[in-house]
Amino acid sequence: MKSTTIAVDVAKSVFEVAISQRPGRVRERHRLSRARFARFMGEHHPATVLLEACSSAHYWARRLQDLGHQVVLLPPHQVRPYVPRNKTDRTDAKAILEAYRNEEIHPVPVKSVDQQTLAALHRIRATWFATRTARINTVRGLLREMGVVIPVGAHHVVPQLRTLIEDAESPIPHALRESLHGSAEEIRRLETLIAGTERELRSLARQMPLVTRLQTIPGIGLLTATALVAFVGDVKRFPSGRHFASYLGLTPRERSSGNIRRLGRISKRGDTYLRMLLTHGARSVLWSGRRTKKPEPLRAWALQLQDRRGHNKAAIALANKLARIIWAVWKEDRMFQSTPRAA
Repeated sequence: MKSTTIAVDVAKSVFEVAISQRPGRVRERHRLSRARFARFMGEHHPATVLLEACSSAHYWARRLQDLGHQVVLLPPHQVRPYVPRNKTDRTDAKAILEAYRNEEIHPVPVKSVDQQTLAALHRIRATWFATRTARINTVRGLLREMGVVIPVGAHHVVPQLRTLIEDAESPIPHALRESLHGSAEEIRRLETLIAGTERELRSLARQMPLVTRLQTIPGIGLLTATALVAFVGDVKRFPSGRHFASYLGLTPRERSSGNIRRLGRISKRGDTYLRMLLTHGARSVLWSGRRTKKPEPLRAWALQLQDRRGHNKAAIALANKLARIIWAVWKEDRMFQSTPRAA
């Protein structure tokens, strides 16, 4: 029996299916509804099913694996160049088949339900946090127009805003006080929701030994550890720590030609959220290192680099090193241990 490859362009309600038994050739096509697609794949003999790693792709990948199919998820941004002309569902399905033939394109691991639960909690928290920041900035800007300046720090905003609203002699107009009171209540409500999400993450983290091991690394806390487990999946797919750091966009962008090698700024490829968490973790290591009389080797190296190259470059360099340490701790399945200094 010939091996069958099925490319599926996933959508909310209509699925474009392209079936191929020879590389570069589409033998038959189908345009199916959501219910008909599930029935069609259940009746089809086991095959290699190709999907773009987009919305709902991991759900369908798990369902298709349960039906006996081998599922391969391809990165959407690497499939797009294989659409030669106009973008349609038919050309998208054909592009998925063509991208699968490129060995340089690495598949995306299928996420489990637990991983997607962690990822969903992080996305919800990030949305609420961005909304809270926007509300705080709005309040600060409006009060500044009234001649009221709130000190730096988000924790100052709501208490001072309530004090100003309750003070009859404050410069805030009475017509504005009810709306500002609503903004203060909304900020408090968002903070409560964010704290609840963090409690859920902490509860799930207790059931994951990997999260506990990752938190032994300096600068890696609950948020970073759970986000790594949620978004990376299996770190063993990266052959080295440098490959993992490159996946996160923390390695230099290269523009080389001939015998001249040019390395520039970091590439900033990969997941922006993970790179942000690692960078903030590196900054926390630098700040805590300044308050330590005898910093450990990792902090000592970072502080020396900070003195030579500045805080921002040292933070990115330390984030790169943290990514490599994460890869080693994760792959070797052991706790982080700081190397003792030589006498």
